[in-house]
Formats: sequence, structure tokens, C-alpha cells
Amino acid sequence: MKFNRSIKACAAAVLATMGAGAFAQEVTLKFHHIWPAAAMAPTRVIAPWCDKVAAESKNRIKCQMLHAMSGGGTPAQLVDRVKDGVDDLTITLPGYTAGRFPAMEVFELPFMTNSAEAGAAAAWEYMNKHATKEFPGTKVLATWVHDEGYVHTASKQIKSLDDFKGLKMRAPTRQTNKLLAKLGATPVGMPVTGVADALSKGTIDGYVLPWEVIPAFKLQEMTKFHTETDPSRPAMYSAGFIFAMNQAKYDSLPADLKKVIDDNSGAALSRQIGKVWDESQAVGRKTATDRGNTFYKLSAADTDAWVKASASLHDEWVADMDKRGQPGKQMLQDAKDL
Repeated sequence: MKFNRSIKACAAAVLATMGAGAFAQEVTLKFHHIWPAAAMAPTRVIAPWCDKVAAESKNRIKCQMLHAMSGGGTPAQLVDRVKDGVDDLTITLPGYTAGRFPAMEVFELPFMTNSAEAGAAAAWEYMNKHATKEFPGTKVLATWVHDEGYVHTASKQIKSLDDFKGLKMRAPTRQTNKLLAKLGATPVGMPVTGVADALSKGTIDGYVLPWEVIPAFKLQEMTKFHTETDPSRPAMYSAGFIFAMNQAKYDSLPADLKKVIDDNSGAALSRQIGKVWDESQAVGRKTATDRGNTFYKLSAADTDAWVKASASLHDEWVADMDKRGQPGKQMLQDAKDL
């Protein structure tokens, strides 16, 4: 018995010497997304977030970066890959899966906001009130919208609604496809990763995008003409993003690592990311001005004509929500008021 007690005492002493931290759980999170490694989102959002959680966890949380869809699959599959645990973390657009997240589509409606930071704060509050059930198996760490979306064309400047006629225009989401149809174009839905190839093949004549992402795919080199709406009006369109984590992976973490994740998620993170998107606008636009591309800014009156042409999309969305048993009118008003 004395021998056994001595063994136990020695073991306890060894453990005390090594410290509890030697046996603390460590985790590597697979972070999968659409952008090239040097793009704005990986350098100004993803890498800083991963560095911060690594520091606050004393390097017990690490990110394995899977840039530019290098983990496999398609952009539209990212929401399911993170839900199913194929990936641990992602940033993606729910709108890439058309009609799958109808409540969150409210922020894809035309002429809703012209600030990504303000839109991010609204999107976070709105999601927690109306749309968490759209993301089963997923812990949403942040949600936001991008900077103002504009029209970019390869060989024809858009100055009026008539100029859209006969043009095949890329859009990212269901609501933006509907917007382009209302404006007179033929919409072609696809993720941003397919735009360059579609332009080179003549599958599309142009696209709608915010300035932020254009340099990442060198699209300023493939489209000479850019049309911007009047800045006194809300943005022509935007699209919503989610920063998502597999719920089971989060649940498997010890309490102290969960706290690190919790401390780096939520309303504050959403607004911070929205601000980064706003700040990226001038940087992205400069790549087109530096090439000598041609810009056209709509007057307030012309922008209002576009607003009027697309206004019915708001009513259609409300009707769709009502059919789903949700208070569509109140949801739309909440999104506008937040």
C-alpha cells in the first residue's frame, strides 16, 4: 500500500510540474472560402480573426486556411459543408443557394441600404429575431452586407434603363436576378468565382458587383464601363454574408475555448466586418480608375427611375413570406428600421 501511495504521489507531482495546460485541448479549424489568399476578405477579415482567437486561446485554436475553394465543392455548397462538418468555418453568401434562406433575402432586395456597417448591424439583429431557424446545425458568428453594388459592362455603357435591353448580366442571388430582369436585362445567376470565365467566353456582357471584390478576380481588366447610382439614394443592391461555424464542432470545445469564440462573434464582429467592406470600396474602385476605365454616375432622378422599376420586388418578397406563414410586412419594416 505504501508503494502504491508513493506511485500516486509521484504521478501527482509530475502532473503538477507539467501544469494543466500541457493536457489542454487544442483544435485546428478548417476555414474554407471563395477568395484568393491575397484578396481583401482573407487579409483583412479572416486572417486577423484567426490570429486573434489564436492569441486569446494561447494558440490552442488554430485555423487551417482553405483559400479559393481549395477544399473542394462549389461556392453554393459551402453552407451545407459547414453544417455537415466537412468544413469547420466558412464565410459565404446564403444567396448562392437560391430560395434556401428566404427570410435573409430581405437584405438582397434593391435599394435597402448604402452602408455595409449599418447594414451589418441591422442584419445581425434581424437574423436573431427572424431567421436563426434557417441555419440548423450552424453557429452563425457574424452576418453583414457588402458595400454598394454597381453595374459593370464589357463593351457598352449603361446610362438608362433602355441600355439594359439585350444584355446578359450576371447576378449573385435570386433577388438580384429579379432586379436585373425588372431593369430590362437578361439575368444570369452565378457566384463571383465564375464571372471572369463567363466574360471571356461571352456568356455574359457584364455583371453587378461591389468594388471590394473586383480586384481579387481582376475584373477591372475585363470590363471597361462602370455605372454607379446616385450616392444620395440607397445602394442599387447588396448581398448578405454569414460567418459560420459547424455547431457540433463548437459544442465539442471546452468552456474556455467556447468563450474565445463567443468573445469574437456577434453584433460587434458583424459591424466591424461591415466597416471593413465599406473601407474597401475606394481601394477597389481605384484599380478601375488607374486603368482609365469609363465611369457614369446616374442622377438622383435617373436613380429614382430604377427604384420605381424594381419597387414591386419588395411587395413580392412580403407576399412570399406571408405564404410561408411569416409576417412579411413587419419583417421588411424591421429590416428597414434597424
